[in-house]
Amino acid sequence: MPKDTSIHSVLIIGSGPIVIGQACEFDYSGTQAARSLREEGIEVSLINSNPATIMTDKVVADHIYLWPLTPESIVKILEERKIDAVLPTMGGQTALNLAIEVDKMGIWEKYGVKMIGVDVNAIELTENREAFKQHVIKLGMHVADSRIANSFLEGKEAAQEIGFPLVIRPSYTLEGTEGGFVMKEDEFDDALRRGLEASPTHEVLVEKAVFGWKEFELELLRDQNDNVVIICTVENLDPMGIHTGDSITVAPAMTLSDTAFQQMRDDAILMMRSLGNFAGGCNVQFALEPETEKLIAVEINPRVSRSSALASKATGYPIAKIAAKLAIGYHLDELKNQVTKTTSAFFEPTLDYVIVKMPRWNFEKFYGADTTLGLQMKSVGEVMSIGRTFLEALQKACQSQENNRSGLGADMKEWIQTDDILERLEKVSDDRIFRVKDALRLGVPEKTVHKLTKIDPWFIKQIKKLVQTEEKLMRFNVAEDIPADYFRELKNMGYSDAQIAWVLRIKEEEVTRQRKKLGIKRVYKMVDTCAAEFESKTNYFYSCFDTENESIPSDKKKIIVLGSGPNRIGQGIEFDYCCVHGILAIKEAGYEAIMVNCNPETVSTDFDISDKLYFEPVFWEHLEEIIDHEQPEGVIVQLGGQTALKLAEKLKQKGVRIIGTDFDNMDIAEDRGRFSDLLKALHIPYPRYGVANDVDEALEVARVVSYPVLVRPSYVLGGQRMRIVINDAELEKHVLSIFKHMPDNKVLIDQFLERAREAEIDAICDGEEVMIMGIMEHIEPAGIHSGDSSAVLPPYSLSENVIDTMIAHAKKLAFALNIKGLINIQYAIKNDQVFVIEANPRASRTTPFIAKAYQVPFLNIATKVMMGTHKIKDFVVDKKLEGYAIKVPVFSFEKFPNVDKNLGPEMKSTGEMIYYIKDLNDPYFRDLDSKRSMFLSR
Repeated sequence: MPKDTSIHSVLIIGSGPIVIGQACEFDYSGTQAARSLREEGIEVSLINSNPATIMTDKVVADHIYLWPLTPESIVKILEERKIDAVLPTMGGQTALNLAIEVDKMGIWEKYGVKMIGVDVNAIELTENREAFKQHVIKLGMHVADSRIANSFLEGKEAAQEIGFPLVIRPSYTLEGTEGGFVMKEDEFDDALRRGLEASPTHEVLVEKAVFGWKEFELELLRDQNDNVVIICTVENLDPMGIHTGDSITVAPAMTLSDTAFQQMRDDAILMMRSLGNFAGGCNVQFALEPETEKLIAVEINPRVSRSSALASKATGYPIAKIAAKLAIGYHLDELKNQVTKTTSAFFEPTLDYVIVKMPRWNFEKFYGADTTLGLQMKSVGEVMSIGRTFLEALQKACQSQENNRSGLGADMKEWIQTDDILERLEKVSDDRIFRVKDALRLGVPEKTVHKLTKIDPWFIKQIKKLVQTEEKLMRFNVAEDIPADYFRELKNMGYSDAQIAWVLRIKEEEVTRQRKKLGIKRVYKMVDTCAAEFESKTNYFYSCFDTENESIPSDKKKIIVLGSGPNRIGQGIEFDYCCVHGILAIKEAGYEAIMVNCNPETVSTDFDISDKLYFEPVFWEHLEEIIDHEQPEGVIVQLGGQTALKLAEKLKQKGVRIIGTDFDNMDIAEDRGRFSDLLKALHIPYPRYGVANDVDEALEVARVVSYPVLVRPSYVLGGQRMRIVINDAELEKHVLSIFKHMPDNKVLIDQFLERAREAEIDAICDGEEVMIMGIMEHIEPAGIHSGDSSAVLPPYSLSENVIDTMIAHAKKLAFALNIKGLINIQYAIKNDQVFVIEANPRASRTTPFIAKAYQVPFLNIATKVMMGTHKIKDFVVDKKLEGYAIKVPVFSFEKFPNVDKNLGPEMKSTGEMIYYIKDLNDPYFRDLDSKRSMFLSR
């Protein structure tokens, strides 16, 4: 039983919609916490407004409230249900802010609810910059020289006292919002005004900038006995001045002396113990002066943080799960290590490998955005890789990015202009790590690279090794010439076959064939928290080129699910939701479920969700060897979005069975030209279209189709580079831009249906029957990407004839494409004529939304249909929805104040919320429906 036997029911507060700075890592934390509490027999209620999360699913909590995160919602829950305690530390800053607001209103006290896992005074102390500074000084530690300012005049005085360069940090904001550097006095006034306006308390910290210092993070846990355990020490490859969410990070720390490490540990433990009386997780950040090793405290977050998910995946230690048990009274020495099952949770993890986290940006979605990295987080996702060395992990991280990189350079994308490279080293952007290698390759001295970047010389020397290795590799002409030992050395340094092929200017297949001939193949090592010091029962693996293999295939029938890789706009948390439910369905059907993914923020990469987890890039070379090793019945690509789908052709070529719809039929749906030909054959209306291979062909197509036209490349995600153009000049400019950035793609030109309504259907087909999961009508007219449009389920204004026609078209298409599993179809309706715009033969962004709104396990049904273990007739579906559910997109434009915020055919939203209404007279709906012009100009 829990130590605190008075707690029988707990409310967990989620983090709301995905925004930059607060992504799906809190879905992971909340899911772990809910499962952990339910293990103790505690009834778990959960509130969150994000329908794309696993945490808001019946498999996670006893009672789900997909409601707005407001005090009013909290009161409704407390009126409806007896809650003993609230756990607000699993939903990021959003959950904490709400819990504190409710506390100040006296609501927790009124209903007899206690806050666990957090100390409100500790939160106030750490969020108040001046109070935090004084507290740290009292502990005998150092902080950067700073002053607090609550007015413009106070800020000006602080700057005069401290001197430039400065940092402005607004209080009580998320992920550095409106924080930034001020290098010169003439830049200060505007930056100060922005910071004061961003802070809800009109307060900023004016702080001396510590440029070039190294940055470290520690993840800790503490119990009510004041025991503290340090789970992970993470080093930022990028120096102070770049937000940790935008920095490449490495664990364990690579360049930290033992003296500095021990001092950092002691200071972190002292800081955590000084922050009130709470049990749970904590994140501490330090800056270290490279020459003197002087240490200053940057900040402390007395809660499960954004970095906790990374630390959990890096070490195998389930931080949120243990933190939840500590919050209800357990002590660390009373809990078992969830991985080894034999050691105590008080046992600090040990790593015998290196992890690298690399952020993923989407600047191409924010035209006009300042891509310079600084104190304000701008990345939309991240990947994590595991290797035996830093270089192996770094190259695997590059391969995981889903941006057509084969590793760190040596992949046709190098820069060759020295001046451009040097400028990029100093002006930090998303590609700086690649430019570091380019600079070294062109002969720029290591000292110069260090001077411009302030990256520690050790990391620069490591990257220089890659340059030297490639210089040696160039001496060979063909793969057969490479000695076996040197070939293995290349693979140990993380080189993909594609990189080796590029350096030699030969085909990748030649390199792969020779590698296999030499018997050089991956083995799989276990992530066990203890560096193999104790026996471990986990099934969490990474690849390397050692000799001993620790992943032993079972005799069971098995299916591999391909994950969705890093979050980015157009492919986010909703696909991880689909993957998790696919895994659970596979296990229910009696198969072994194997997950392949590289995103540390997700539930799918939790060590105990699947039967076996390979934390690997969703990259063909890695996948092929996992398939060879495991010999599965097949691979599911329908659940992981475009990341998984784009590997379908390779799977077919290699003779690997694709579970569900086959590649040929998926390709018809993905290839806009072939798909339009199918629609024509089926007598289904569609916008006039044409396909162009150059600008002249595009102009000719546009003359036939007539302006305005929708111009887009084939095989893209989230409406990438999709535009509506109205004349030849615009068309020529945009087509040239597409071919410049995507030279291998065809350009598709469709008639744009002005003033048309848009709607979509999600369905499941088993070859004999089609199950319509849901029909959604968009609030915005056609021309706004479906991901950026509010959508109402079920339709609110479409005629019965239109709905019947949509269903008929959906069934025709599902059968014609021989769909086995999921399909999403999008329509434009003009003058009551129904046109089909596109079909996606996979899970869609709306699949979780429909499943949550109707409370039906559609992903479970779809996965079993894909596998062929069940038919649609085997399921009884009871849709439960009173009134309507509205999907509302959420944007992160505040991170990019100068970008074009107008919505169009290319997706820009980062997340979504769900909102329920009983009828169409609801003020919220009336406001949406009456303000379409506002949405179009937003």
